[in-house]
Amino acid sequence: MPSPLRARTHQIGIPCILMRGGTSKGPFFLADDLPSDRKVLEQVLLAAMGSPDARQINGIGGADTLTSKIAIISRSKRDDAEIDYLFAQCSVDQPMVDFSPNCGNMLAAVGPYAIETGLITAQSPTTRVRIHNVNTGAVITATIQTPDGIVNYEGEASIHGVPGTSAPVYLEFSNIVGGKTGKLFPTGKPMDVIDGIEATCIDVAMPMVLMKASDFGISGYESKPELDANKELIARFEQIRRKAGVLMGMGDVSASVVPKVGLLSPPRTAGGTITSRYFVPWNLHAAHAVTGALCLGSAIMLPGTVARQVCEAPAGPFADIIIEHPTGSMGVAIETTGEGDAMTIKGGSFIRTARLLFAGEVFVPASAFGDARIEKAA
Repeated sequence: MPSPLRARTHQIGIPCILMRGGTSKGPFFLADDLPSDRKVLEQVLLAAMGSPDARQINGIGGADTLTSKIAIISRSKRDDAEIDYLFAQCSVDQPMVDFSPNCGNMLAAVGPYAIETGLITAQSPTTRVRIHNVNTGAVITATIQTPDGIVNYEGEASIHGVPGTSAPVYLEFSNIVGGKTGKLFPTGKPMDVIDGIEATCIDVAMPMVLMKASDFGISGYESKPELDANKELIARFEQIRRKAGVLMGMGDVSASVVPKVGLLSPPRTAGGTITSRYFVPWNLHAAHAVTGALCLGSAIMLPGTVARQVCEAPAGPFADIIIEHPTGSMGVAIETTGEGDAMTIKGGSFIRTARLLFAGEVFVPASAFGDARIEKAA
């Protein structure tokens, strides 16, 4: 739909829908509406979000890592998926867009977006959408509430980190082992010692470096402001994260948001499995990432990991795990196969929520497109 402003601006309008997915928020774009060249794409996304700037005042970013996320959607050519989902993490204060990770929270809004834009025809009362995450290769089946063929956003499901209640979105993950490195334990073992700290380097849905909070002289129950202000702590585990990246076969990760860091402690409440402080990676997640919960939940189920030093693994091949985080807790179900050292991860599932917030165009200076601007403007 042509913008009513098109005749009055030299900027280029790009159709987008702003959505909340889980505890994250950001613009959703059709891939066909964006430049195909990755370098040009990065410049366009930075301009759209208003980065680099701590307030993102010149764009639509929310001045926080959780609200500076982008989803790029297209129809999939795969036999096992209907939708391709490319996630982009836009740095707030650096001119950097990272396409390495997945975001399971934004994922919750992919199915609703695909239905709203006509990529998927809704069924009633629910619609199942198979989503291929381009970043990691994982395939996720989302079940969306669609009574009368219309996406329903209102309901009784609640998740910590989001006020109120909403309709549930069920997410079932498969093919989540080794998405980035090709291995469950990229270093070849469930535990390494890096700079004198025991660490589990694991790749399930999201590459992570898991360590005990107590090894860094903290309880692991601190708030986000406390930990974000602890620059000595962040600098210390950043050195370990960079060395872990090399050991995991990921090379120099100093400018990449993966692997993430998880600092672990025992649960504080009855019914909790473990407490996690999930860094993204240079500041603390206000709650906890879905992909990070899949990775941590998997580490809990596998013998020999740091997570198993902190808590006991639930019994059985289908385990419900409760992860306590700064704003509450998150449940994740992990399915395993095999026993002992031969155990591996088959899949995992979550309940998230989503909401449609705004539909229209975001305007980007033509200069962001470089030489591609003439073709785009045409």
